[in-house]
Amino acid sequence: MSLRIGITQRCVDDEPTGERRWALDARWFEFLAACGVLPVPLPNIAAAAVHTANELSLDGFLFTGGGDLVQAGGNQPERDLTERTLLALAMREGRPVLGVCRGMELIAAALGAQLKPVEGHVATRHTITSEEGERVVNSYHDLAVDGLPAELEVTAWCGDVVEAVRHRDARVEGIMWHPEREPAHDPRDLLLVRRLFRAATP
Repeated sequence: MSLRIGITQRCVDDEPTGERRWALDARWFEFLAACGVLPVPLPNIAAAAVHTANELSLDGFLFTGGGDLVQAGGNQPERDLTERTLLALAMREGRPVLGVCRGMELIAAALGAQLKPVEGHVATRHTITSEEGERVVNSYHDLAVDGLPAELEVTAWCGDVVEAVRHRDARVEGIMWHPEREPAHDPRDLLLVRRLFRAATP
């Protein structure tokens, strides 16, 4: 049986209907299937998300990208609260968490980091350096983590911009690139997800 991972969603306002909607990039489902992970979309209602996570005994959480945190001018306070609540739950119970782009920013900010503007990282590709060497990744962020808290260590960078982090004690990691947006799944991204969530190769 595939591991079941709760996946958070961006908030989208639909002007014709006046609806506040939650949305996911459809490419997440294909990418996570290749990782041996079954994604369970979670509501941006903190109590309901926790209830879902507990009722379904979810094995971990993935915080996706899309939009800024409220502290950086974003308009998704319900999402910030939901992800902060799930992060606290995960760390308390030892469940793994992966934050992607905005998701990594949320993790870092929740642990005390600040965010700063960064140029040249939107809709481009660039080289990052990590403990595994160099690789080229996509980039869609105009903010960077600043003042990294002691609990986190840098695992990838591009110049002076932090591109990936890992918690020193908990199973919590973050990356600033979008693995789901690559035209072909990068084996290193598949391995990262499988390792963190300890998923079997499908």
